[in-house]
Amino acid sequence: QVQLVESGGGLVQAGGSLTLSCAASGRASELYAMAWFRQAPGKERMLVAAITRSRGSTNYADSAKDRFTISRDNAKNTVSLQMNSLKPEETAVYYCAGDDWGVPMIASGVNYWGKGTLVTVSS
Repeated sequence: QVQLVESGGGLVQAGGSLTLSCAASGRASELYAMAWFRQAPGKERMLVAAITRSRGSTNYADSAKDRFTISRDNAKNTVSLQMNSLKPEETAVYYCAGDDWGVPMIASGVNYWGKGTLVTVSS
């Protein structure tokens, strides 16, 4: 089993920046990839960005490209998401995710979830 704990959410003005962090424990070193998803009220949980543990290969949702950066620290078993130029429509609960076998592109494919951290972007 893997446990994931997010931190860093909060209130930010539109155009501002925020960094989310996720600490993994348990069998974290066996994960193939970690990712960030977000879920806005009434909407599906969607991928924001993902990163593989070994190579550090990244995938981004089109909406996150050029503004968000995902990174990992294998020694600390952490993954971070640097978010810049945030928009009000990006207000959501952001979830850390872990997968044993591949890069999680959809929520149904994720093996492990954190409890989420709320990001509110004010206009």
